[in-house]
Amino acid sequence: MNYSDRLTSRYEIQQQLAKKAGRKTLLARDLKTEALVVIKLLSFGIDFEWEALKLFEREAETLKALSHPAIPKYLDFFELDTPYTKGFALVQSYVEGKSIETELKAGRRFSEAEVKQLAKSVLEILIYLHGQKPPVIHRDLKPSNILLGDRIEKIYLVDFGSVQTLASKEGGTMTVVGTYGYMPPEQFGDRAVPASDLYSLGTTLIYLVTGIHPADLPHKDGKIQFESVANLSPEFTRWLKWMIEPNLDRRLSSAREALAALEQPVNIVPIISQPFGSKIKLHQDANSVEILLPSKGFSPEILSLSLFAIAWNSFLVFWLASALITAPMGMNLFFALFSLPFLGAGASMVWRILSALFGKVRITIDPQQITRSYEMFGFRFKQPRHQLPRQEIEKLAIASFGNVSRLTIWAGTKKYELGNDGSISPSEIDWLAQELSAWLEIPITKQ
Repeated sequence: MNYSDRLTSRYEIQQQLAKKAGRKTLLARDLKTEALVVIKLLSFGIDFEWEALKLFEREAETLKALSHPAIPKYLDFFELDTPYTKGFALVQSYVEGKSIETELKAGRRFSEAEVKQLAKSVLEILIYLHGQKPPVIHRDLKPSNILLGDRIEKIYLVDFGSVQTLASKEGGTMTVVGTYGYMPPEQFGDRAVPASDLYSLGTTLIYLVTGIHPADLPHKDGKIQFESVANLSPEFTRWLKWMIEPNLDRRLSSAREALAALEQPVNIVPIISQPFGSKIKLHQDANSVEILLPSKGFSPEILSLSLFAIAWNSFLVFWLASALITAPMGMNLFFALFSLPFLGAGASMVWRILSALFGKVRITIDPQQITRSYEMFGFRFKQPRHQLPRQEIEKLAIASFGNVSRLTIWAGTKKYELGNDGSISPSEIDWLAQELSAWLEIPITKQ
């Protein structure tokens, strides 16, 4: 096809913008309105796949339903049947700008302030897309699909060829699409949710601040290690790590939540006082914070367990003593070994009772690590599996179940749960969460 050709009698081709197997993107002039437009062509050929047509039609239907100044407008959709091309054409409005990938390759470098502004602009678009009914997931957010206008605040999100609505996923399979390095783990597993676009945005921003493709950066436990090659503030670094968290449960869950976390600085002045009557001890200074959780104390459950433990252990001692005295020589050892599991169960019940009445849990966070230890009768027992580097702490989450609240401190792949047994009141959970959020400078997520 020559660029002097016309598509139908209305669109005059100016130049080719992009080309890949079975597809072309053209810049054309609408002879009816004299406006420049972008035409995406899907051609039938030997490499044609029906799945590509399904995605192409979905892109057209999605754009037709959208109306946002930072998203190209749907203008036309028609079938092509010419001596040169057979297929379909999607016409959309032309937006003037260069992709941020082109800007980077041309040598442009973005400051942290510029990257934050760009992030806010994209998040505003995602809030609109994810707020549709059903939500619209872009699924291929990357530097080449973000166009930069005449200023950093003016950006456009383009190429909805991979778009997915949550409704279209139901009752059928979803085509795995996206770009390696920018795709979240769940998208490889045939799943996309609004938080998937947040991951892609996070990796895109990392490309901006490092100039290195995310796939070329070192990875540890599935996480991109970008901190050493990015000169960023600790607050923005933590926010980016939150965006690119591989585990969906620990990632920012919505564009609105991500925007709020980016815009709203953590309030370091506590506004919730310790509830009256609370026995939790909290000590904090510039270098460490320490939480001492008191014993659970006496309760109907402990009373029932105590009565059962007394009956169990009394019977067991009486039975074992009688058996050892009356048993024939040689059988004593057999009875002793036979009773070991029952003795263990009795000892376990006694330990649970003593723990509830006298046991305390201490959580300590200093610049190096977070540690959880157990205390009883003046002795302290550290729990090595609950000792992790301080920098692993990345999320605070509150979950409520009726009258029970739980605070979870996520550190790497491990979690520290407070209140999951109902021993801490919801008001104490809120107070502790705020104190930790202020000290760690990590926002609180409510689930």
